[in-house]
Amino acid sequence: MNRSLWRDHVLPFTLLLSVLALASWSGDYLLHRMNLVWVGRYLGILGTLLIIVSFYYSLRKRKIVTSGNPVTLLRLHEFSAWLGSLMILIHAGVHFNAILPWLATVAMSVNVVSGLVGRLLLKRAKAHVQTQREQLQQRGLSDPEVEQAVFWDAVALYVMNQWRKVHIPIYVVFLVIALGHILSVFMFWGWA
Repeated sequence: MNRSLWRDHVLPFTLLLSVLALASWSGDYLLHRMNLVWVGRYLGILGTLLIIVSFYYSLRKRKIVTSGNPVTLLRLHEFSAWLGSLMILIHAGVHFNAILPWLATVAMSVNVVSGLVGRLLLKRAKAHVQTQREQLQQRGLSDPEVEQAVFWDAVALYVMNQWRKVHIPIYVVFLVIALGHILSVFMFWGWA
């Protein structure tokens, strides 16, 4: 039963990202078709608030705040970050008018991808590679043969294991760029 890390774990991950992209495109398309493009502005605000709420988990994890169940907060983090990102992607739509929104959307997208890698792939991928090694050893293969057989899965696992090196710094980059975008909106939207 030779199962592939790519087929069993990476493909579902890719499909989930595709669902996010399709939902974003569909939401933007529907707003345009229903002549409700103005709603997208407010989805950006709501999405930003949801992403801010998701940050509470990070504060709890680092013991900056002490209240809240970490497991519940992790689920809240995952849900509110995903939903907030969807809202912001619908907000962004296909009408980027300046470099700052482009950069914020790219940074947020990279952060979503790295977060999904950590959430969906890493633990299952480690277990998958370990199971593959054990099965191959039980079949009598030598250690070099086992390592050769799981080489590409091990390479994929190594790459996925680097997710935190991307996730946290890109979140900071996203935060700075998003704040710049929000400040420019307040300056030029005419709310004052």
